[in-house]
Amino acid sequence: MIRSMTAFASAESVTPWGLFAIELRSVNHRYLEIALRMPEEFRSLEPRLREKIAARISRGKIDLSLRWRREAGSTASLKLNDTLAHELARIARELAKIAPDLAPGTRFEALAWPGMIVEPEADQGEQQTAWLSVLDEALDGFVANREREGERLAGFLRERFDAIERTVAQVREWLPDIRTALRAKLEARLADLKTPVESGRVEQELVLSLSKIDVDEELDRLSAHLEEARAILDRPEPAGRRLDFLLQEFNRESNTLGSKSVDVRTTKASVELKVLIEQVREQIQNLE
Repeated sequence: MIRSMTAFASAESVTPWGLFAIELRSVNHRYLEIALRMPEEFRSLEPRLREKIAARISRGKIDLSLRWRREAGSTASLKLNDTLAHELARIARELAKIAPDLAPGTRFEALAWPGMIVEPEADQGEQQTAWLSVLDEALDGFVANREREGERLAGFLRERFDAIERTVAQVREWLPDIRTALRAKLEARLADLKTPVESGRVEQELVLSLSKIDVDEELDRLSAHLEEARAILDRPEPAGRRLDFLLQEFNRESNTLGSKSVDVRTTKASVELKVLIEQVREQIQNLE
């Protein structure tokens, strides 16, 4: 499956500990690189987050952001610190005896005393399970977005591969005419010579000249590379690196075609191939 390396997705869930929200963003990168931003309370979860992402993503610079909003949807019950409350009440009674003119404080003011409200100890296992569930949801959307963009890129690549195939076919059609023209040109030059030339020598020169412009092997290899490139697009595994390596071979054959050209048509065809190959190269940089 062809996937783009550029994508975004998010997911959130209301849990007993508040709102858990995750955002995933990615851009192009040669390898898989994961950058995490998360509350320190959940830092122990980092290895499992990385492991889960790496199981589904092979390339790209991934920015993973975890946000926790404690007050949103929290159903965890709060408890009063009984020991501290009794001690504060005792001290307040003693203060009332010493300074009866002081205005008494309210119970709500007492609740603001540090440590008066005790939050129940959270089950870390349950919290991690909740976070991983949110990550799964975000990853589902993230991968789906990558695949949608990848399918668009695959369509673009198939169009360029078709154009390369048409150019190769045109060059094959021109080769007989190019060889005939080269023979006629060589014979005309030899006819202009004042010194007679043996017929065997003429044939040797002709064979040598034709061998120098022979591009049948290059065209055959380009056709083979096209077949492999199309097969890569249809495979389930990531295709970016394979296509990148294969594109180097495309460039090699098109350069050789240009260097052997003795006809304006094949020269233009070589330039057209290089343009198409460069367009492909630019797009496969976005593939996972």
